[in-house]
Amino acid sequence: MSKKKIGIMGGTFDPIHIGHLILGEKAYEQFDLEKVLFLPSGNPPHKKSRPGRATDSQRVEMVRMAIAGNAHFGLSLMEMHGQGYSYTYRTLERMREEHPDEEYYFIIGADSLFTLEQWREPGRICQNCKIAVAVRNHTDQETLQREMDRISKKYHGTFFRLDTPDVDISSAHIREWILAGETIRYYVPDPVREFIYKDHIYGKSPEK
Repeated sequence: MSKKKIGIMGGTFDPIHIGHLILGEKAYEQFDLEKVLFLPSGNPPHKKSRPGRATDSQRVEMVRMAIAGNAHFGLSLMEMHGQGYSYTYRTLERMREEHPDEEYYFIIGADSLFTLEQWREPGRICQNCKIAVAVRNHTDQETLQREMDRISKKYHGTFFRLDTPDVDISSAHIREWILAGETIRYYVPDPVREFIYKDHIYGKSPEK
């Protein structure tokens, strides 16, 4: 019996934006996934100092709003705990243990591929999922493929290229624009944008 193919989109989602949603949707289509789980990081060690950050509950609510209405998107709160740091390898091992009938496609950007060896236990990450790397226009394709091949050989991992439109946007950009009073319309779903301004999450400068 074949296993159900599940995509995992991890991140702080501070805030979630259209780039995240496009990656999830394209991965769903390209790899014929059953669904894509959005997995907000509880306490990622590499992002423990984020000035003006949203609370955990606010980040979760923004993800919930952003994926509402998409039947093949889901929300996982597995890393929403208050004890210690959240590590990807631990989450993946727990998911595989709890759902042995599923195989996981972990979705990352090209920039994350080049820092993957700085993550805790990269070998155990590779053992517990297949990794879909989003291709970006500003990333040299040959360099990207060489890095995928190198890491795959070193850690016995399985890597795929995820072909997506190049949406040059980050959560940091969104926060900066809000503080500057610039518009974030169309960069985040409308319910998320309204929620951000209603709760003054990243500043009190509404767009003009």
